Amino acid sequence: MVHLLENALAKRATLLTAETNAVRLVDGAGDGLPGLILESYAGHWLVSTTGETLHPKVREWIRDQGISCYWKRLDQHQKESPAHLSGPTVDTPFLMLENGMAAEISFQSGYSQGIFLDQRDNRAEVRQWMAPGMRLLNTFAYTGAFSVAGALAGAETTTLDLSQPYLDWAKRNFSHNALDPAAHHFCKGDTFHWLRRFAKQGRTFDGIVLDPPTFSRDEKGHVFRVEENFGELAALAADVLAPGGWLLCSTNCRGLGLNDFQKQLRSATRHTMSARHAEMPADFTDEPYLKSVWLK
Repeated sequence: MVHLLENALAKRATLLTAETNAVRLVDGAGDGLPGLILESYAGHWLVSTTGETLHPKVREWIRDQGISCYWKRLDQHQKESPAHLSGPTVDTPFLMLENGMAAEISFQSGYSQGIFLDQRDNRAEVRQWMAPGMRLLNTFAYTGAFSVAGALAGAETTTLDLSQPYLDWAKRNFSHNALDPAAHHFCKGDTFHWLRRFAKQGRTFDGIVLDPPTFSRDEKGHVFRVEENFGELAALAADVLAPGGWLLCSTNCRGLGLNDFQKQLRSATRHTMSARHAEMPADFTDEPYLKSVWLK
């Protein structure tokens, strides 16, 4: 087991650079260690398990590294913050780097630590597509990493989320990157509502990121399920897309296959658009659960 852990880290050694210090070091069955995930955030480790226990050999190996490490149990019914496992404690938020972009991470923020590493390559592509004078809409924005990526390319961004604490976190991420949050837009509320409102206002965007949770319920009790409602979401987004613009449609729903996802998008959008599926980053070697389709 120890040799599997060390082999996994060795395979990813070149991914850790001065510009990127947050990667997935171990990806479950993809590295011969099913049920075990290990990620590094600026030198602080987060180990996640699908079960309630951590193999003693894994625990011992982590402890011997002398690195700060926290442990998260991947239980859909428990959303507590990771527990300290070994090494120095990390009691306050800290910054990591992704392709030179800073992001605030917290091991005390609950189930999610501030960024989803599986979207790294998509964020890099957003920076490539955006330019000064362009407008980016980031829906279900969480802590705004896609927004920061677009803003670093010079775009004017609109960050949309139901949670005010996450919008505040997004504003801090702008500041961490020497970007003025006041020069951008932050909207609290339901994405469906805002897309319809933008359409009535005649407001359009050159790029729109759609990365919703698999299941959610808005403030009025309306339920969203990726398998049933992503098409409607994409159609509304396409209605506020500027000529020549793009949609990034992404989901981590394991119950929705890529072909079915693409069919849902094609049948829902009222515009003729080309589609391209983006692969997951190189450090994600297990099942490719993330479906990311670029529509243009």
